[in-house]
Amino acid sequence: MARITIDPVTRLEGHGRIDIFLNDQGGVENTYFQIPELRGFEQFCVGRMAEEMPVITNRICGVCPEAHHIAATKALDGVFGAEPTAVAKKLREILYMAFFVTDHTTHFYALGGPDFIVGPDAPPSERNILGVARTVGLEVAGEVIACRKRNHEIITFLGGKSIHPVAGVPGGWSRPITAEERAQIEDTARKNIEFARFSLSLFEKIVLKNPVYLEMVTSDIYLHRTYSMGTVDTNNQANFYDGMIRVVDPEGNEFATYPPSDYREHIAERVEAWTYLKYPYLKKVGWKGLTDGIGSGVYTATPLSRLNVSEGMATPLANAEYQRMYEAFGCKKITASRYEPIHHRLATHWARLIELLYASERMLELALDPEITSSETRNIPDPSRFTGEGIGSVEAPRGTLTHHFVTDERGVLTKVNMIVGTTNNYAAISMSIKRAAERLITGNAPDEAILNRVEMAFRLYDPCLSCATHFLPGKMPLTVSIRDSRGGMLREMRRKG
Repeated sequence: MARITIDPVTRLEGHGRIDIFLNDQGGVENTYFQIPELRGFEQFCVGRMAEEMPVITNRICGVCPEAHHIAATKALDGVFGAEPTAVAKKLREILYMAFFVTDHTTHFYALGGPDFIVGPDAPPSERNILGVARTVGLEVAGEVIACRKRNHEIITFLGGKSIHPVAGVPGGWSRPITAEERAQIEDTARKNIEFARFSLSLFEKIVLKNPVYLEMVTSDIYLHRTYSMGTVDTNNQANFYDGMIRVVDPEGNEFATYPPSDYREHIAERVEAWTYLKYPYLKKVGWKGLTDGIGSGVYTATPLSRLNVSEGMATPLANAEYQRMYEAFGCKKITASRYEPIHHRLATHWARLIELLYASERMLELALDPEITSSETRNIPDPSRFTGEGIGSVEAPRGTLTHHFVTDERGVLTKVNMIVGTTNNYAAISMSIKRAAERLITGNAPDEAILNRVEMAFRLYDPCLSCATHFLPGKMPLTVSIRDSRGGMLREMRRKG
């Protein structure tokens, strides 16, 4: 049996490899998306003081430290029984919206975008951010850099550091903002809205009006019908900072809505011996393997999934784009404002830009809130309300992020569990890779362009593998092979965990 290996996979955070096994006729027999790295945060955080977690966990990843910082801080609210003040929640959310803008901008222009802006069949040396700059022009490239710069300035003064925030504390936020800082946030948000609208127009021009790309987006090469997950507010509209977790089935019917604290009643986690990434699945459906459909517990938690579960977007411009996308795919309305799910996975890129616009609009709403400069940024924890357990959840750009901390009576961690955005999507990513390989590799030795189209099947999920690899229950199987100078095996030692 022949094997094709893509190692390393490109334009993602972390390390992964794809093994494609071919049968005797040259067709795809099976594929494996293997994650060989182990970070182990769930284990080495045990024994630390709980209040250290917002600073420790944001070191998991340099791409999304803000997501881990906010989720960990919210988990500490529960551990210490300290409800944040209203203004503290708003300051947390402002930082989070600035983060969402920078993260989605990075993926569209630097990670996923080159496959469309430069072209999926372009040489690898051109399929990168420099190729994007040459294609769209230096002025647009300058706008991308300016967008990231102005939002990182907001993150820096709000979060206390430019990369790994430190401002989150149990019961609130460590500092208020000044009138001048509020004005800067407002100015940044207004510029973000224009940038997001431009990015959507660029997507329409390059992708939606290109028959070749449009066929790729709407074809069955990147199609899977799974359950969808996302956080919604009290109006069942998408929310990144707070709300209830909502799950809809492949037909769009509501399957479950629950508070993040109940995640263990709905999500189970499975491990395989050949990878360090867990496979979460819907507990009440069950694990049926890497298959889709209503009988499989596989679900996705992506920008597209968040829109699939939502009754529209909570801001006007983003909501208009939301309606436009679903109508473009011919989706029927299930309720007055929610459509049938879209299962064409490349549409995730479009959904990501709609979220970019929503985050920009929401940032402006918060900047204009009269309460935002209040000094009431924290409720000091009361020892009598200490619970020793907390669960914090936010929507990371890559999916629903959950931090679960358990401590002893001194506040020392005895258990840590994290279900990270990319972890939610591992089964779906594996399925998408196999489906793309099966349809693109048809008997002839695939060239680099075909293999890149296979990589596009995981790249659309914007996976962050450093965040995702925690391995339940923290064991680390190891194989050591000792060979002579000619490659002959002298000795092999195995440790199961």
